Amino acid sequence: MEAIRNILTGMNDWLVATFGDLGPLIAVGILGLLLILVALPAIMFRKQDPMERLRDRTRSGDAQGSVDKQRALRVRSKADQRLERFSQFLEPQNQDELGAARLQLMRAGYKSKGAVQTFHFAQFALGIAGLLSGIGILLATGFEGPLEIFLKGFLPGAIGYLAPKYWVTKRVQKREEEITSGFPDALDLMLVCVEAGQSLDQAIIRVAKEMRAAYPALAEEFELVAYEMKAGKEKTQVLRDFGERVGVQDVNSFVTVLIQSATFGTSVAEALRVYAGEMRDKRVMRAEEKANKLPTKLTLGTMMFCVPPLLIILIGPSVYGIAVDLSGR
Repeated sequence: MEAIRNILTGMNDWLVATFGDLGPLIAVGILGLLLILVALPAIMFRKQDPMERLRDRTRSGDAQGSVDKQRALRVRSKADQRLERFSQFLEPQNQDELGAARLQLMRAGYKSKGAVQTFHFAQFALGIAGLLSGIGILLATGFEGPLEIFLKGFLPGAIGYLAPKYWVTKRVQKREEEITSGFPDALDLMLVCVEAGQSLDQAIIRVAKEMRAAYPALAEEFELVAYEMKAGKEKTQVLRDFGERVGVQDVNSFVTVLIQSATFGTSVAEALRVYAGEMRDKRVMRAEEKANKLPTKLTLGTMMFCVPPLLIILIGPSVYGIAVDLSGR
């Protein structure tokens, strides 16, 4: 016991002498990261026991067996299949939180089954990579005080952990802007198709095909609506899912108009004509709003780049003359 105690004391003294007072804490952190990196491949590539798989299917019964068959029919990539093995660590166990995460990723354009797992894995991997790089920078450059330890050691890990969330948020904003910009054109095209004698389903397919070149995000959403209608899903539910999935107020209002038109038996073409006119007016109002904001935004730049040269031109000769007169005295 005395020898072990001497060894531990010597290691502690060496860590304190090399890395400062926080040397033992840094060593414990590095050891924990190494243990995680060693255990992570074993968890990722662990194969499930065939007998355990058969036992789980037997316990689950016929209903669960049918669900497993439906899941097996879904096309998933190899990466999604690997992440499925430890999904309990990479996705929220609360159904409300899981549904909110899936909806956010769907609004960002990531509609695969393993999108939530991939997102949390990216957060975990980038956080660990940032933390390791921060510790490397800390050991290479040295540190003085807790603030420098935080900035050099832990800040890269926090940035790596928050980077996927920032990326998804920006993707959601970009898709919403694209859908909002292209929705009036899509309504005009849909109105033309309906008035030409096509049904609403055919008009949606046509709009998805024609809008792909200019607005791919909007065309993708209309294609998904067309596929769900072809699959036999109730049209009202398809439209509600469309509005919830997109998350744009104009689309939600459009969905409400179509549902009310189908409920009360009014003409779809007439409803589309009125709503398309409103969307065109709304787009013009948005353009006018941006145009009215432009002079205010240019005021600061104008003051920064125009006022100083103007002052130099107007006051410069007088200042120079005064300086010459004072120097002459």
